Amino acid sequence: MLAPVRRALVRQVRITFNDQSRGEKPVPASDEALFPPGAVIRRVHGDVISMMVGGIAALLTQMLHPAALGGVWDHSDVAEDQLGRLRRTARFIALTTFGHRDDALGAIARVKAIHEQVSGALPDGTRYRATDRLLLAWVHVAGAINFLEAWRRYAEPQMSLVDQDRYFAESGEIARLLDADPVPATRAEAERLVHEFQRDLRADQRTRAFRDLVLKAPAKSLGEAPVRRLLMNAAVDLMPRFAREMHGLARPLAPPFVRGATFGIAQTIRWAFAGERHRKSH
Repeated sequence: MLAPVRRALVRQVRITFNDQSRGEKPVPASDEALFPPGAVIRRVHGDVISMMVGGIAALLTQMLHPAALGGVWDHSDVAEDQLGRLRRTARFIALTTFGHRDDALGAIARVKAIHEQVSGALPDGTRYRATDRLLLAWVHVAGAINFLEAWRRYAEPQMSLVDQDRYFAESGEIARLLDADPVPATRAEAERLVHEFQRDLRADQRTRAFRDLVLKAPAKSLGEAPVRRLLMNAAVDLMPRFAREMHGLARPLAPPFVRGATFGIAQTIRWAFAGERHRKSH
């Protein structure tokens, strides 16, 4: 009786993450991936809703670095094509986590080639380059810490510190292949690095404009609007306190409701994908 509902949910998630006009299909999990079955990173990156919430929180945190924001502001079409950016980011994560290692290395090579073309100047004249190893380290650690926190909040609250450290060690392998440095190998190292980076972060007119672009973008349909609003609130709730305050954001008025409703959606999507051959929806 519930099979049609399950299929409809799976179909909707796959439509969201895969550009069917380009023939994109879900990335199948390979036994010859960069990370073997059972790796912690595959557990964390395989959950749709926690990755969406963590991804929004990560993006807003990352963009507090002027050079990270400059690269996106000057060299991407994020203002016109947020869905396209979401799909490209999600596909990169899927390929590097679950795809055959040759496909994963190919995706990394393509991103590095794009980075070579991204450079410019900030409003104050400071030059930036997307190949800057320290900048890449910030983008990595700000992303990893939010992805992990979303997983812990909405999937595995009792996750051991050992597994948390494994997640940073494993995700760090991708960061190193992208030439990031330094790359934390444990949660404690990640937290120290985030703290050290805070002196380089800024909030200004451009960060506010980007914040509003992300958080206030209209939903594709009236039916999607409540879910989108919920996930945005969940992301703001998840963000590190310093990042939320720099963006001038307050916690949602009812965090227990936001977390409970988001957890319910996450559980529903996990139910829909249970037993699917393509565990990754994107």
